[in-house]
Amino acid sequence: MYSYEIIAPPPRDILLGEKLSVAYWRDYRELKRGMAHTVTGDVQVLNELYSPQLHNRREILVYLPPSYATSDQRYPVVYMHDGQNLFDDSTSFAGEWGVDETLDALSQEGIEAIVVGIPNLGNERVKEYSPFVDRRHGGGLGDLYVDFIADTLKPVIDSAFRTQPERAHTGIFGSSMGGLISLYAYFQRPETFGFVGAMSPSFWFAGAAILPYIRNARPNPGRIYLDIGEKELPSSRRWWEIPLLDSLRQNHCQRVASLLERKGCGAEDLRFVVDPAGEHNEAAWRRRLPDALRFLLG
Repeated sequence: MYSYEIIAPPPRDILLGEKLSVAYWRDYRELKRGMAHTVTGDVQVLNELYSPQLHNRREILVYLPPSYATSDQRYPVVYMHDGQNLFDDSTSFAGEWGVDETLDALSQEGIEAIVVGIPNLGNERVKEYSPFVDRRHGGGLGDLYVDFIADTLKPVIDSAFRTQPERAHTGIFGSSMGGLISLYAYFQRPETFGFVGAMSPSFWFAGAAILPYIRNARPNPGRIYLDIGEKELPSSRRWWEIPLLDSLRQNHCQRVASLLERKGCGAEDLRFVVDPAGEHNEAAWRRRLPDALRFLLG
């Protein structure tokens, strides 16, 4: 039986995994001393967190707001996928989102939050980011991945940092396949997640199985941010992926927005953005991130 325990003191030490070896939260810049990186502000790293749901381990990254070290304030928390793309250009797939720089700037507007970056595990990414199985691309581990975030990772974060643990102050956010699993998690675990962001979401996946899922899901009161770019293209142009061109991606996103409106989401709770210049990449998501966070956290 796998488990973790919180060890006190110090409050940020935790017991992990099969052998119950001690792991520590460490400062990102200390870990990268002498190495090139683009992280700003206070980012903490847990080198391994074991998932009893998925039977794997991954690094966890946590961005702390500028006022964290000088106050006793508690903060909302946003759980974000593809964690290696959020803070550091040197670890990113195709450029970072600039989450740390964005939230440092938003703090001047009074908007502050803790962000938990959950790196993907490469070949496991598509499996974990969809509860639905696509006959060409796989998937199917999404429920276990969501359970990992809600039942294993969130208790660790709430114990180690000054969070606002209530659902109203806990969000989930991602792009592409990360957008798909974010919206799914929002409806699958309404007791955990009270707001959601999905940028350029892969709602086409598994024959757009997310559409009937949302149609039949119980309402979850909270804010929902969706966006899509008009210049998005599939990551590969192989002939069998032609149906996944930008028009169909946008159509699926519009259909989801319409479904959400019919479920009772009003303009104050739902924002759907179509970016005329938006492509399917980190640069576009970074550009749209400030307004998305203003809507979700403001």
